[in-house]
Amino acid sequence: MPVQKICTVAEAVRLNEYAYALTLEVGEEMAAQTSCGQFVHIKCGEERLLRRPISICSWDKTTLRVVFEVRGEGTEWLSRRKVGDELDVLGPLGHGFDSSAKKILVVGGGIGVPPMLGVAKAAAAAGAEVHAALGFRDQGHRMLTDEFAECCRSMSVISDDGTTGRKGFVTELVEEFLQNTPCVSVDCASCSGKPVPPVVMACGPKGMLKAVAKACAAHGVECLVSLEERMGCGVGACLVCACDMADGSRKHVCKDGPVFNAKEVDWND
Repeated sequence: MPVQKICTVAEAVRLNEYAYALTLEVGEEMAAQTSCGQFVHIKCGEERLLRRPISICSWDKTTLRVVFEVRGEGTEWLSRRKVGDELDVLGPLGHGFDSSAKKILVVGGGIGVPPMLGVAKAAAAAGAEVHAALGFRDQGHRMLTDEFAECCRSMSVISDDGTTGRKGFVTELVEEFLQNTPCVSVDCASCSGKPVPPVVMACGPKGMLKAVAKACAAHGVECLVSLEERMGCGVGACLVCACDMADGSRKHVCKDGPVFNAKEVDWND
């Protein structure tokens, strides 16, 4: 059940020229309900009616960390918050990733990178083998890679202009991983010698997600995607974040998602 409360900023860090991280004291009740891939809805000043949805990057017993870039007046206001400031927070919201798979490739593109860190940490803590493929616009947008390296068995970085990692798109890393990944079972008796297939979990621009979903489908690999849509209420009462599904239905990203199986999504809408 989502909790609405006034939360204190425990830490405020600028990760690069564009991204900011706020660690919020949310208390045990909200933190205990949190799972990877969910988000919080934050009120950004009294004069702005609509809250801003921000993905949860990581959490512990009493705090949540959110990472965002300035995209408008609301996030610009949020970027100026300091330690000790108070924020009106509603969350956790939405359905997140199932991080119980034995082998996971987390894929993040741009501001879709932060929520995948929560997935990587949760899966690694549960004993999974975790790999990361991260794409950035350039070196100036790179963030959180040290933390990914700590919990992932491998991490590959790529950028649009080649200023960090090699030049290209993150979907290239996904394709290479799916082509080259070997069996990683620590006890082959447990899988009768059969390879342990990875589950791909991704967050980023819709074009990137569409390409990742296509690659996974070609390799017969399960793919879970976190969709990014503009939101109003954050709880499914408005139609702002409605998206088309492959079966012809429409679902709300805030309530039914933001995480969906890639096969559910109509990628041609």
